[in-house]
Amino acid sequence: MSAEARLRWRARRGTRELDAMLGWWMDARYSDAGTVQRAHFDQLLDSSDPDLWDWLTGHLACDDPRFAPLIDEIRTHHRI
Repeated sequence: MSAEARLRWRARRGTRELDAMLGWWMDARYSDAGTVQRAHFDQLLDSSDPDLWDWLTGHLACDDPRFAPLIDEIRTHHRI
């Protein structure tokens, strides 16, 4: 399985909203992302669904600087 296919599978979270937000990044940004940004997205996917939801909706700030640019980009696109 390719790295992209593995990430795409991991980005599927089982909720329509998270699937849409994370899937958007895979569809729109993955191919142009650098190695570091791809690694950070992979690491972001290790987070729990409740944490991802809170960060991506702005209910809580993520204190990990690796994830802030990704979270901001996804939130900006989805205007949450």
